[in-house]
Parts: sequence; structure tokens; C-alpha cells
Amino acid sequence: KYKVQKNSIHFQYKSYTHSDGLTGPQPEEQYGTRAVFGLSNEINDTCWSAAVSSPPGDTVCLSVCTAPDAPIGRYVLTLDERIQFDFILLFNPWCPRDVVYMDSEEKLAEYVLAQDGIIFRGDAEYPVPLAWYFGQFEEGILDTCFRILDMNPKHRRNPGKDCSGRRNVIYVTRVLSAMINSNDRDYGVLEGCWKDTFDGGVSPMSWRGSVQILRTWNSTSCLPVRYGQCWVFAAVGCTVSRALGIPCRVVTNYYSAHDTNSNLVIERYLNEKGEIESSTRDMIWNYHCWVESWMTRPDLPPGFDGWQASDPTPQEKSEGVFCCGPVPVRAIKEGELTLKYDAPFVFAEVNADLVYTLKYNDGSTRKIVNDQKVGQKISTKSVGRDAREDITHLYKYPEGSAEERQVFEKANHQNKLLQQKGNPGLHITIKLSMGIRKGCDFDVFAIVSNNTEENKKCRLVFASRAVSYNGIVGRECGFKDLLNVELAPGGERKVPLRLNYSKYCNNLMEDNLIRLGALLIDSSTKEAVMAMRDIVLDDPEIKIRILGEPKEKRKLAAELTLQNPLPEPLQGCCFTIEGANLTGGSSITEKLESPIEPGQEAKVKIYFTPTQSGLRKLVVDFDSDKLGHVRGYKNVIIGK
Repeated sequence: KYKVQKNSIHFQYKSYTHSDGLTGPQPEEQYGTRAVFGLSNEINDTCWSAAVSSPPGDTVCLSVCTAPDAPIGRYVLTLDERIQFDFILLFNPWCPRDVVYMDSEEKLAEYVLAQDGIIFRGDAEYPVPLAWYFGQFEEGILDTCFRILDMNPKHRRNPGKDCSGRRNVIYVTRVLSAMINSNDRDYGVLEGCWKDTFDGGVSPMSWRGSVQILRTWNSTSCLPVRYGQCWVFAAVGCTVSRALGIPCRVVTNYYSAHDTNSNLVIERYLNEKGEIESSTRDMIWNYHCWVESWMTRPDLPPGFDGWQASDPTPQEKSEGVFCCGPVPVRAIKEGELTLKYDAPFVFAEVNADLVYTLKYNDGSTRKIVNDQKVGQKISTKSVGRDAREDITHLYKYPEGSAEERQVFEKANHQNKLLQQKGNPGLHITIKLSMGIRKGCDFDVFAIVSNNTEENKKCRLVFASRAVSYNGIVGRECGFKDLLNVELAPGGERKVPLRLNYSKYCNNLMEDNLIRLGALLIDSSTKEAVMAMRDIVLDDPEIKIRILGEPKEKRKLAAELTLQNPLPEPLQGCCFTIEGANLTGGSSITEKLESPIEPGQEAKVKIYFTPTQSGLRKLVVDFDSDKLGHVRGYKNVIIGK
């Protein structure tokens, strides 16, 4: 069995003149799943062809060229109806005639060949890099990727038509978007869970890479693996895309809107205590991850080739199935919402308007002035570096620009068009103290100011609650309600709120996020202004030392150290490492027998043997009862 890409097959043969290439269960020439071709004087790279590539003799070398639009899949090549060869055909981003062609070796190394990378989580104010082990070239992964395609409902209904459709990268990408999740009960790879507990599976935070997920799915009769959340769905989708030869990257959108009713507005109603009283299914996710795949779009007007957004996280149905995309990123930027696929939903994720309404105790309502914006710091890993690349400009024009207004007019985004820049008399912001980390007590501050020429008497509600990354608000971590805040003309006050570990420690969710909200109400005019900010509590650093000379097939040790930052012991501690071409395609775990007391260090050595040279990422996880999963990584250059 050979793994090959289009236009690159070479065989040795003995005096053969006739070849037959087949793929799928019902191969037919009219569907592109069968090709019959003879021996030519030279290769024709526009269709299936074969030519001798060495001098005549008893044994010579035969070069076979596939058609650039041949379906990907498992093939049988028959020579003169006597000799057969099996091979697997992939998309070829190095071939100029292929729909996924990418003309940069540096980008190909990043978006096709790299087996590890960085996914950004955290918050727009504090993006947190998460190392991920894609592992698309590990043993068995490519076979699993084709099994995913074979298990999709379209293949099970009409396998011949589905295999023919695999010549179309748009079709394949859309199938993957549906099959990475299992919401349609279609033998999909991952089951999502956004609850506090993960009964019957493992926390999405526990995954360090895609390989274990794909192998588990393949070895359990295609039962969905429990559990995933958006970055896990996106990462597995990226692994499968790269394995099939499609350039792909994971993208993070901060303050991402989930607009269920397509009105481009996310509405929230608050009472006078700052509590959300009622809302729709619409949500603002602290961040949301999807993938972009590189391809041409011959099905669309010119100008929409390049990066296409698709989303395997199950949010809304598209054509009756939980999938999303692919849609050209440029179509989102230009407000071309009629272009395939799912442009309105993705446009809303980066452009929806967030509207808060205050419901007073007397039943009256008033719109709250707030400056929170959807679609911030859209991020991906830089080419050849671990740094964050901001790609917001690929999705949106600058705020307030004439181009932005034209896009909103085209997209009929009335709420944005009717907005006027006001200068409210009252103003409020939230400031943080330095060194906020898990385990410590700290202060946050509401800065309130009066921009009018008259005295103001106000009510200030300053609250904090644990929050999940997808916007689900949890229990209170600190609260202050001041009924008589007096502000002189031009005056300003700084109001602190203390957050104590003893109170927030048992309320935090796995994301280590606390949402701060400050609501300032003018007692006389009922004017209300609000500020909101999420904070990420820093986990302790995992210190990683590599002991020994890093070389192929030479045993190394990773010395891993973490200091307990909490005022209480850590129980059930263990370190786990994983990495492409470092740990043999699996994870290695070392448990600590004793609890780690406050201020004490957890320290282990884990041995591993690299199998290939090059720059690799050693991905490290520390797990315990109180800290949950703490992540780290180290780049290691393995010599030959």
C-alpha cells in the first residue's frame, strides 16, 4: 500500500502496455472513479497517463501520473490485467493543477506537514497558547481518516456517488465538518459536552492531541469519543484535513457570537442587581475555535479562492445536518452572505451586535450603554513560529471605516447602521491589579467618572462570577452594591472589589475564568452604563528540562517540575507527556504517590525515545484534584 499525492506515482514493471486505476466500490469512468489508460511516450499531467522513465530492458521503471481532479481514496492499479498495486491518493498542495495548491514552501511546512502546533484559548485581553499534537502522520491515522469518510451517511446511502464526490475538496471539507461531531448520530468522531461534569468520558481539557481521539474512535467500532469542546473539534478536524493533503489551520475568534435567530443581535436583560434575568439561546462565547482550509472555489464568482472557514463544532444545522462551511473568509469580510456555505452564521460570529437592556424594579426598561465588541483578535499560529498571528483584518474592515459601513449595508445589519457614537455623561471601566493567579487573593477596580457639569448620585453594582468559555455564568465570586456613589462634575472614583481564594476556589470552572461586571445607574435620570471584563487566572508554570543529548533513537529524560501555588495540598497528581515522533504515537504518564503541600514542588522524570530528527514539541500535562489540568510544552530539536 502506497500513500501518494496526485501526479506522483512510480512503479517498476516488466513490459506492460495497459493500465486500469480503480477506487470505490462501484468504479465507473463517468464518475472519475475508474481510469483506463495506455503507455505514452511522455507523461501528460492533465489526466491519467503512464510513461517509461528508464531505458528499455527486462525491468524498467514506469511513471504513472494521476488526473489533478481524481478523487482521493484507496486505489487499485492493474497492469495488463495481471499485476495489481494498491495505493492511496491524496490531495496535492504542491501540484499547481490541484484545487488545494499552495505556492509557499514555508506555508506548506506549517499547514500540511507540521504535526504539532499552537491553539489559542484564554481571553481577548490575555490569549493563552495551548500546544497541540496533531499527529497526522502517525501509524494508522490516515486509514482512520478514510474510515471517517466511509462512515458518513452519504457514503452509506450511495457509496459510488460519495467516492466520486471526493474529487471535490469542498464536498470533502463539508463532510468532515459533519463527521468530526456526532450530533446527528452518524458515527461521528467526538461527542460534545459543555456541562460541569463529564460522566462516561473525560474532560475536553485532558486531551493533548488528536491521535488518541482518532485511535479510540477507530478501535471502538466508531462510537463517538467523549468528550470534546470547540478547540478539540477544530484540532481533530485540522489533523484529518492535513492527513488528506488539505492545507489547514485552527483559528480562534474572541468574543464569538452564537446567533440562533439570524438577526445579528445578541440580546441580554439584566435586573438592578446586574443579574441576567432572561435571554434567548443566543450566546457570546469567550472564544470559539474553527478551522480554515485552503482551496479554490470554482463554484463561486471569481475572487473567493484561498482560506475557507468551516466549523466541526455542532452549533446549528446546515441543510439538515450539524455542520458549517466551507465559506470563503473574504465573503465574510465583504458581507456576501448569499455565498455557500453558511455565510450568515459565520458573519454573525464576528459581527453580531451585543445589546443589554436594564429591567428596573418598577417594570420599566432602558438600553444600557456598553462598549463590548464581538469578533476580536481573531488569531492563529504564525508560520514557522509559535507567536500569535492576528488575522482579524481578513474577516473585518477597521471599525468605523467607510468599508465597514458598506459591508453592514450589504448584509442588512440594521442594528449596527443605526448606532450613533454617543458621549454618555457617566463612564465606567474595569481595571485589574497585577499578578492575578490561581490561589491568591486579589483586587479588581471599577473606575467611574462623571463627564457632565452637574453633581451625580448613582448606584454602583460590582459583581464577579465564574464563567465557562462558552459564556455560561456560574456562581458568585465577589459582590458589592453601593447605593450612594456621589460624583462631582468631572469627578472620578476608584471602587475596589476583593476576590478571595477561599470564596472563588470551589466556584471556578475548568476554564479558570471569572467574569467581572460593573453597572452604574444614575439615580435621577435612570441612565445606565456598564462595563464587563473576563479575567484568566494564571496556572503555575511547568518547568521542563531535557536531560541527555537529543538524537534519533536515543533515550532521553524530561525533568518536569511544578510548584503548588495554592494554600492547600494537591491530591492525585500526575504528569503526562506526548509529542509527534517523540513518544511513539502514545502518551506516557508518571503518577506521584504523595500529596503536594502548599509551596512544595511536584517533580518527576519521564523517559522517551525520539524516532525522527527535526524540531518537535513535547506537550506536557499536570493533573490534580485542585488545579485540574495545567499545560505546558517545550520545543526540542532532535539531531540525527
